[in-house]
Amino acid sequence: MTISEPRYSKEEFARRGDEIYERAIRPHLEASNEGKFVVIDIETGAYEIDADELVASDRLLARHPDAQIWLRRVGSRYARRCGAGPRLRVA
Repeated sequence: MTISEPRYSKEEFARRGDEIYERAIRPHLEASNEGKFVVIDIETGAYEIDADELVASDRLLARHPDAQIWLRRVGSRYARRCGAGPRLRVA
């Protein structure tokens, strides 16, 4: 498996991915896609949607082997959420 090297800064990567998602993808999504992953090639605008991010990525890479992939979850600003959630108190 060949790993593609990033060709853009983190900021440019995010800007391109978000712009493509908002302009070309989000307006066409249905409610049934809520919570699924969208993988976007930030150079071509090609994308795949699936509940499994690896399945969607594999499909996109099969079509565009050199894709610069931006990942986003439908209905969220992010693909993953990092950080602590509510703390549970152990008695």
